[in-house]
Amino acid sequence: MTSLTMNTITLLPLFIAVPLAAALLIALLQRWIKHVAPVLATVAAAFLSFASLYMVQSVPQATVLRLSTKVLTNASIFLVGDALSGLMLVIINIIALSVTVYSWSYLKHYTDQWKYYTLLLLMAAGLNGVVVSGDIFTLYVFLEIASIASYVLVAFGCEQEELEASFKYLILGTLGSTFVLLGIGMLYGLTSSLSFAAIAGTFAGHAGWLPKLIVVFFIMGFSLKAAMVPFHAWLPDAHTSAPAPISAMLSGIVIKTLGIYAITRLLFHVIGFTPEVSRILLILASLSIVAGVFLALYQWDFKRLLAYSSISQVGYIMLGIGLGTPLGIMGGIFHLINHAVFKPLLFMNAGAVEYATGTRRLDRMGGLRKQMPVTAHTSLIASMSISGIPPFSGFWSKLIIIIACIQADKLFLAVIAAGASIVTLAYFLKVQKYAFWGRVNKMWQHIGEVPLPMSGAMLFLSALCLASALLMLPVFNNAFLQPVVQTLLLGLKYGRTLTDTIPYMVP
Repeated sequence: MTSLTMNTITLLPLFIAVPLAAALLIALLQRWIKHVAPVLATVAAAFLSFASLYMVQSVPQATVLRLSTKVLTNASIFLVGDALSGLMLVIINIIALSVTVYSWSYLKHYTDQWKYYTLLLLMAAGLNGVVVSGDIFTLYVFLEIASIASYVLVAFGCEQEELEASFKYLILGTLGSTFVLLGIGMLYGLTSSLSFAAIAGTFAGHAGWLPKLIVVFFIMGFSLKAAMVPFHAWLPDAHTSAPAPISAMLSGIVIKTLGIYAITRLLFHVIGFTPEVSRILLILASLSIVAGVFLALYQWDFKRLLAYSSISQVGYIMLGIGLGTPLGIMGGIFHLINHAVFKPLLFMNAGAVEYATGTRRLDRMGGLRKQMPVTAHTSLIASMSISGIPPFSGFWSKLIIIIACIQADKLFLAVIAAGASIVTLAYFLKVQKYAFWGRVNKMWQHIGEVPLPMSGAMLFLSALCLASALLMLPVFNNAFLQPVVQTLLLGLKYGRTLTDTIPYMVP
């Protein structure tokens, strides 16, 4: 192993330690330093963004870092660095940075802002911990940290609507966590191990009903976290009621990390991706795509429309991954990246409109393009991308998924994906017509563009939305997408490909 790889892998604990330390410092210093919360949160998010960008290109192959303590020498935590975890770290931390900057101005009407930034950092620590976990119990612990922070942030405004949505999210999220924990317990009883690599070497050799029940529990638990149909009941209320930057995190990052990433990692590298598992995932994906687009079509609440749209787009991601083919996986990962950019941007657009007008109802808006040009044009970019209009990035990822369905002799699924994309265009054209390009509503003639931090975050994400289409070019595809595809296609051989286990003593 090269010294470069070793030095890079030892950065993994920082993705957990830095946001936790920043959250603790905010809690300690907020009484004496007025603006410490947004400053520390932004510095931590910026550091993690640059560290993730450095890491994604510096770890050529999967490597495990073993953390041990001097007090409990038998207690170890395994962290893993590979192409998949590196890409997820980039997505999580760049979006977290954008959300943090956006929140500077958005939160000016909220009290106790330091609690918001503390919880946001705890969420980021949990999400980072999930994607670098090398054993299933560590993954569960960080999943719960991120989930609990999410529950509280949904209710941050403490209005009746927010509290009700948070309670529903808490109940169904806890149910999902219970399924996952039951699966972990039965998996440990079956294999006597929690390490991904160790379980992968023994799980496939077991027959009978218990392994099948474990798979069912994991799919149900993580599908609840990902809000796939029919496990989606919590998402519309949570995404609608939460503060706009938290809605951006929930839709762009949380449901993908706690749901899509976790189940993908376990099914490909721990349990084994079988035709039966593929069939279940494709059914859930097609149901999510269809239900999501038609439920979104009839919405007039801007954020609720986006929430139902998230259900549909998660279905596209799982459709590609569920095919299990190289092209399908590439399309699914590509769409995961795209959705992690354009959906937070759309929620920021909705938050900006509500910030300026005080309403989320599309039929009460109109002509905001002149008063809010940044919001209008960035919303147009995101709307065209999520609708699959060429040459925007969403077109390429959806096209890859459709072609992968045809290659896999799943013509019906290809038709569903293509048809749903047309319906998606229909309801985003409705958004553009009623919110920005329609008849000017005289009520809003006095308003202007949102403050610079909010506008800057939207412009940054719109630039990423345009730039992500470059992933179709071979040079970028080979650098970012293909390593992830090859990592997942290793399947149960993944554990045997780990180059080394680096012991790292924690004081």
